[in-house]
Amino acid sequence: MTTTFSLFNSANTSSSAGYAELIKPSFAPPAYLFGPVWSVLYLVIAVSFGYVLVQVIKGRLPKALLLPFGLNVLFNLAFTPIQFILKNNALAALDILAVLTTLVWLLVVIWHRVRWVALVNLPYLAWVSFATLLQLSITWLNR
Repeated sequence: MTTTFSLFNSANTSSSAGYAELIKPSFAPPAYLFGPVWSVLYLVIAVSFGYVLVQVIKGRLPKALLLPFGLNVLFNLAFTPIQFILKNNALAALDILAVLTTLVWLLVVIWHRVRWVALVNLPYLAWVSFATLLQLSITWLNR
């Protein structure tokens, strides 16, 4: 799973050019930071989702826990093509809001069952919160 995320991330190097073309707020980070940050976060996502999946298969966790994880991964993977291939800022803003919403949902449902999974995802929550603010700002500035 980590390899898939890394390959997907690496395959989208055109997103750096697309990011450079956007009008961005003053707090926007340089494009070169996104790759390393997302590489670490994709590892966290893969370990977390993988652990939960194994526990569900073993019958130790309910299958329903897979829904917020799966939706979060789906929305996360959809963001780059929406933003940089379709060049649709508004849809990308809706998508990042879905990433944030499903992330909060998964943290809430996993917190009392496997606390370490929730805790290791807190940096992901911080980054997605920032990314949401950034995307909403970009959408506003590029309307």
